[in-house]
Amino acid sequence: MSQKERIVRTGSNGALIDEIGKVITPPQDWAFLPAGDAGLTRKVTGVGAFWRVQAQMGRRVISKGIWAPATTIAQARQEVEALRATDSYQKKLAGDRQRRAHKQTEYEQEFNLAVRAFLAFAPRHHVLEQAMAEAITAHAIPVGSGTVARTTMIPIEQRAAKAVIAWMRHQTTAYDTMSIARIKGERREVRRMLARRSHELLRTYREGGEIDPSCPLQRSLAQSLMVADKSAA
Repeated sequence: MSQKERIVRTGSNGALIDEIGKVITPPQDWAFLPAGDAGLTRKVTGVGAFWRVQAQMGRRVISKGIWAPATTIAQARQEVEALRATDSYQKKLAGDRQRRAHKQTEYEQEFNLAVRAFLAFAPRHHVLEQAMAEAITAHAIPVGSGTVARTTMIPIEQRAAKAVIAWMRHQTTAYDTMSIARIKGERREVRRMLARRSHELLRTYREGGEIDPSCPLQRSLAQSLMVADKSAA
């Protein structure tokens, strides 16, 4: 960490706390710049001293924004807005959007195929396999969804498998309404148990067996197909 940068955290009452746990107050001529505009934040942090405000969110540490001299923030905002108003910047922005959209479409198709490869339903159930893959892809693939499909830490085959089990946990089990004891490891164990049930349920479709109309997966897929038909109408 450079000398001009300082990491502070927020307390329970919103106060700022330094590295040793002492409550501190920013200088009077400083202002707070909330997180959200990476370009503007980089501009400010590249100029002079600032405090980076962090907060603990579960296991993650996230940035809430920065405190910096108000004049620095104002000048940086003026320069950034002037740059973003130029034709060259707007063209670059449009090009970036097109590239991201194309990349997203390609990944959506790749992920859908990976989901179908994991499902591997028997031929008689291919329509349901397609419906399930499309439902899972639509849920898991959007940018910012925070699902396992968006991680790059594991191969796409593993992402697809985990996404299927996660989707089934919410669509074919009572997980969302279950009362789970606040004991360390209990929720993880419940998820493991439900995952085993999901794998057993998938086996029937993979082996091409007769499906009971009351099957929770059958009901969920029927609902997905109904929604898709209404959207296409």
